[in-house]
Amino acid sequence: MSNSDGRDVMLAEVLEGLSKPQKTLPSKYFYDEKGSKLFDDITHLEEYYPTRTEWKILKSSVHEIGEYLGEDVLLIEPGSGSSAKTRVLLDNLNSICCYIPIDISGDYLQNVGEKLRSEYPKIQILPLQADYTQPFNLPRSSPDARKIVFFPGSTIGNFKIETVNRFLKVISEIAGEDGAFLIGVDLKKDKDIMEAAYNDSKGVTAAFNKNILQHINNVLNSDFDVSRFEHKALWNAGKSRIEMHLVCLQDHDVKVNGTTISFKKGESIHTENSHKYSVEDFRKVVSPWFEVKKVWTDDEELFSVQYLEPN
Repeated sequence: MSNSDGRDVMLAEVLEGLSKPQKTLPSKYFYDEKGSKLFDDITHLEEYYPTRTEWKILKSSVHEIGEYLGEDVLLIEPGSGSSAKTRVLLDNLNSICCYIPIDISGDYLQNVGEKLRSEYPKIQILPLQADYTQPFNLPRSSPDARKIVFFPGSTIGNFKIETVNRFLKVISEIAGEDGAFLIGVDLKKDKDIMEAAYNDSKGVTAAFNKNILQHINNVLNSDFDVSRFEHKALWNAGKSRIEMHLVCLQDHDVKVNGTTISFKKGESIHTENSHKYSVEDFRKVVSPWFEVKKVWTDDEELFSVQYLEPN
């Protein structure tokens, strides 16, 4: 996709989301270069349990995970970011012959790819800039390797159910009959733990949430004043998800590529969902495409890493 095509898609999606009664923005637009770095900062916060818990599970279970993945592995990671967790697999599994990190932020991905090539000279590193929520073509690589899609971080929790279904279909087609899916899934737990993870005391998550407006300003020549919005994250028990919003602090208008969007004090832009699952709930969600073969959790059962094979 060219830069102009990407801009046109972004403009259409932003205007569509901001024209709804409950204004929304696609969460994928968090991730320009600054947003990707801010999210890396979030993963190191004391309140943000998912990253360190998943990391612990991966480190303690990596050799058993390797047994499930098998030999001659082509590792594919949609939404790879800094590839931090992937290093647990790259460092410990000699079976990985090729790694394809996929991210929407091209500049950030290029820098990560160059670093990975220097760190892992024996592994073919093939970065791919793409929107992984849509069908995409993999670069040519090892044709006989087993395709393993790695999707850590419980990012699947950010998707609406219709997007989950579309995404799982895409992943099953990529993995093929002989491939597999290794995924991080955040589990249901105490509300206070979950809300604290998205309302950190240092305000990093707030900066990350607000950066989506700055990203839109930079790409679409819009004039969002970030100071007129406040970050808010809350638990929606009925929908089993954390919701992130940007709440408008005063009446004002914003221009997006010449289109005027009016905001009223107190209304919000819904920027992200983070659905939480029980193990059984998630098994049912993936059942049309995958069978859950193995689940690893931490001692407190805050988080899970799950190995799935296509039906």
